[in-house]
Amino acid sequence: MEIKFKDGQEVYDRIRPSQKLIISRYFKGIYYCKVVENLRRKELIFFERELTTRISVR
Repeated sequence: MEIKFKDGQEVYDRIRPSQKLIISRYFKGIYYCKVVENLRRKELIFFERELTTRISVR
């Protein structure tokens, strides 16, 4: 399985595209991300299909 996003890469949640995230690690198909505005906050977890590299304009 190929990893789409690398550690340290800036990504966005498809549900909340205005929220910038940083990939902190990848483990067993799950991406662990930190919120850029608050790096002390707990990590959020996402599957690859829930993340994008660009903000979606609707």
